[in-house]
Amino acid sequence: MDPALPACKVQKANTADNAETTMSSTTTDTASSVDVVLIGGGVMSATLGTLLRQLQPDWSISIFERLDSVAEESSNAWNNAGTGHSALCELNYTPQQADGSVDISKAINVNEQFQVSRQFWTYLVEQNILASARDFLTPVPHMSFVWGDKNVSFLQARYKALSAHPLFSGMEFAQDQAQIAQWAPLIMRNRPAGQNLAVTRSLRGTDVNFGALTRLLFTYLVSTPACTLHTKHDVHDIRRGSDGRWVIKVQDTRLNTEREVKARFVFIGGGGGALPLLQKTGIPESRGVGGFPVSGQFLRCTNPDIIAQHHAKIYGKASVGAPPMSVPHLDTRMIDGTPALLFGPYAGFSTRFLKNGSLMDLPRSIRAGNISAMLAVARDNWPLTKYLIEQVMQSHNDRIKALRDFIPDAQAKDWELVVAGQRVQIIKKDAKKGGVLQFGTEVISSADGSVAALLGASPGASTAAPIMLTVLKKCFASKLPEWEDKLKQIIPSYGQKLADNTALCAQLFDKTTSVLGLKEA
Repeated sequence: MDPALPACKVQKANTADNAETTMSSTTTDTASSVDVVLIGGGVMSATLGTLLRQLQPDWSISIFERLDSVAEESSNAWNNAGTGHSALCELNYTPQQADGSVDISKAINVNEQFQVSRQFWTYLVEQNILASARDFLTPVPHMSFVWGDKNVSFLQARYKALSAHPLFSGMEFAQDQAQIAQWAPLIMRNRPAGQNLAVTRSLRGTDVNFGALTRLLFTYLVSTPACTLHTKHDVHDIRRGSDGRWVIKVQDTRLNTEREVKARFVFIGGGGGALPLLQKTGIPESRGVGGFPVSGQFLRCTNPDIIAQHHAKIYGKASVGAPPMSVPHLDTRMIDGTPALLFGPYAGFSTRFLKNGSLMDLPRSIRAGNISAMLAVARDNWPLTKYLIEQVMQSHNDRIKALRDFIPDAQAKDWELVVAGQRVQIIKKDAKKGGVLQFGTEVISSADGSVAALLGASPGASTAAPIMLTVLKKCFASKLPEWEDKLKQIIPSYGQKLADNTALCAQLFDKTTSVLGLKEA
């Protein structure tokens, strides 16, 4: 079980005497001026805060979360699929080319990013910042599953390309149905004869409880000097003060009081809620950026006997014309020590940017600078619009029918629909099309590096560590030479590509596997 987390810890904070994000520290008695403000109590803020605490322990940090506790939006275990995204099974990271070959460049990049997260977590365990990775990390095989001659040929080509790469060492391929049934009995039981099937399997896969990880990191942060966490505190304005610092207007919704906090550096990590706050900063980099919200839903198995028969994360192939977010998968989860089984995602539509947000989030985000891009995206993305309409109109039996592609004898009575988190896809201006919809994540920061926001979705939490390294590079460039030795201690591959160094790749994989307790699944 995760340790209880204090709702708020208040103490005198150290502030800085330099208006830039290099922030040399001095001491003051005022708690309304800090070095760093982190907005949002999710895994991104927790990761950045933990990194900064290692690199610059004298900086003061204030964290603001609008809900009762941290990790209640996208980081919550029930609001995401918990896949340690490393492109072992996700077919959308390996597009097939016109000549039949498979491009694995994106898969290599995604896997490398996850290795950085593994190195970061390994450091935290070695430093006793985390007692054990078992509280949030579980080895679970990652499998890809396809049917039909064309898809089987694609999976064979994908396997051939990936298995030769050191980041994907040990991947297995099977078409023999008895072998598939041994690896994943649920997907083969009562399956009609004569189907051409194929799977790949990697025992390097993981399930990650990002909610548990987030709570553990915040528990650590509030135990350190000059770090305060404030829940039920809603940040509703950010503006540049006359002295160059950021003025954050925050409301204590518990006491219904309002105050202002000044900060040298602000990170906006509030998930879907990051876009409206980024817009309020007024930085030029925020202009022309919009957001398109998509809600996620899963079928959750309620039958313990069925849950016990499956131990894998199995990803299929998205239907033709469907967006990347629609890739179907059958997921073993381990949530607070209890196994679970999910299938999805099914998309929904809401104008909220957060699961606990307002229906006015989308309308309020429309600006003169982004409306043309948003209208262009609406014009050019009819397949996405059609997909969302079809998804919203589905009945429970329609969803069970989709599940039966994976579990042929699935029964409606054994599954219930659960609403997962909101994701807000990035819309940006485009010279040719007017506007484009981006799938992925992006750090948007001011020219002086004093404010940064994380926008977008997948692969998201799995790549929290490398994404926060990007924040450090964009916002604290002058500090990087001073921090380099420490960064290499935290991330041994810092400054290198594992894909280009087979020996280092193997060495670090073995080390992280051992320290994190990840015997092959």
